[in-house]
Amino acid sequence: LQRDRWTGIAQQNITKTLELPATRGVIRDVEGRVVASNRPSYDVYATPRLLQAEDIERIESLMGVIPEDASALAARIEELPEERRTHQIQLYRDIDRDQLAAIDTHLAELPALDVVTVPLREYPYATLGAHLIGYLNEVNETDLRNADTPRTYRPGDRIGRSGLEKRYEPLLKGSRGFRRVVVDARGRALEGARPDSLDVEMLRKPVPGHDIQLTLDMRLMEALDRAFRPHPSGAAVVVDIHTGAVRALYSKPVYDPNEMSSGLSTRRYAELTGDPFRPLIDKTIYETYFPGSTFKVITALAALQDAVVDPSQRVECNGFIKIGRQKFRCSKRHEWVDLYQSVVQSCNVYFWELAEEVGIERINRFAEAFGFAERTGIGVNSEAKGFLATREWYEEHYGAFRIGYTLNTAIGQGNTRVTVLQLAMAYAAIANGGTLYTPQVVQNVRAPDGSLSETFQPRVTRDLGIAAQHLDLIRRSLVDVVEEEGGTAYRARNKEGVSVAGKTGTAQVVSRKGRSEESSSAWYLDRSHGWFAGFAPADEPQVAFAILVEHGGSGGASAAPIATGVMQQYLGESGDAE
Repeated sequence: LQRDRWTGIAQQNITKTLELPATRGVIRDVEGRVVASNRPSYDVYATPRLLQAEDIERIESLMGVIPEDASALAARIEELPEERRTHQIQLYRDIDRDQLAAIDTHLAELPALDVVTVPLREYPYATLGAHLIGYLNEVNETDLRNADTPRTYRPGDRIGRSGLEKRYEPLLKGSRGFRRVVVDARGRALEGARPDSLDVEMLRKPVPGHDIQLTLDMRLMEALDRAFRPHPSGAAVVVDIHTGAVRALYSKPVYDPNEMSSGLSTRRYAELTGDPFRPLIDKTIYETYFPGSTFKVITALAALQDAVVDPSQRVECNGFIKIGRQKFRCSKRHEWVDLYQSVVQSCNVYFWELAEEVGIERINRFAEAFGFAERTGIGVNSEAKGFLATREWYEEHYGAFRIGYTLNTAIGQGNTRVTVLQLAMAYAAIANGGTLYTPQVVQNVRAPDGSLSETFQPRVTRDLGIAAQHLDLIRRSLVDVVEEEGGTAYRARNKEGVSVAGKTGTAQVVSRKGRSEESSSAWYLDRSHGWFAGFAPADEPQVAFAILVEHGGSGGASAAPIATGVMQQYLGESGDAE
């Protein structure tokens, strides 16, 4: 009457199932360099039903565990319910070579034990690109409950927790297999034995995960990392202007995913969360900043496209303008400048006067067209939208709207906030003639057999519809920001080599004076952020970039040298990026 039940129990009595873990898919950069791979590690499993009392003491001795850990192991096995005692449980994870040698030597005397080779995730570039690539950690009860199928994950498995490891978890993880062996009453394997009545699957090979190739170039990431060495904090994004492919997403400081995947100590976690430079925050897409003078190109294009300004008309800059009782100060006295020279020399007075004609509504409309105040759609991690304050917002939050708010908006201050990625994509659109792309970080996905599973084509967000002559005027002015004496990035130019075009920016920060966290570093944290956004090569652009040096002061002194130096290495010294 109960044949199936007793047959199943009988088969369990004479077989032992060994898990065969799947190899997680490899992640590579655009040139095939491995950025996430697997190394072999060794885990010790036991079948509790087969464990003798003396076996536990023997295992503890071989592993060299302290008495407290030994007692915990014995208690853990003792507390297992009867139905779980026929299933393997993990005793130790990633044992060292000495422990492996000791266990392996005596494995024949301990039939309840098995040593399983398990691929463990490894990140050769450590911190470089860590926010994007992500990390793994152990599954929890929620993961087990929400799994697609009941046996997708088991306790002790690891799962992608952030970045691409999380985004592509279903493709990367693969699926585990198993091998069954026939055993005697003490659990010793009887090699080659298989009774005719044993109607179970004996071997199921694991299926490796899919491999992913990124658009990222780790050679470029390394160049950025070297260039940022003098600065404790900052971010950089480099994108292909013709496709939107992201070549670099660099955020500093950052955690090491190897450390995150192996498990952080309480002390280490406190260090990361207490760091004033916020290594857990991705500064390229999650944090937002005042763009400073890098935003002036948006104001200029809004004025040009709607014929609000005659670009040849000159404005006198005496170093400030006065609105009512308030003085708005420029960086210096520029004397007479037109639109072209106002970009080259970064004259605030010109843009303040222009702002009164353009108006905050028109500036915001063009900024939105360039992708500000909306997520780029990069599709990894949490992405900030940024912010553009409207007339209605000012009236709601400040009681009234004043012309000074428009003046601040025109030069990228006030309440305008952008991400580093948004700024890079906007400058890519200026460089390529007015096409705003959706940034992409994955180039293709390959199945375990090496065949292409999916290839990602460029995606256009929108055509900006800005007249070619207006974009050409802005591009020429950005070239002379670097190449013309008097340009704000002139000192950072490559005298021989790759020509770079761009706009410097110096964005004020909210002062920390008087705050409880005042410390010896407060003077530094009160310094302005330094920006440089642009494209290279200047004559035939291939890539656009946005460089942010947190608390770097002047963008021309801090961010521009990073951009020109890195572009020389990336596009010049080793030939084209392609």
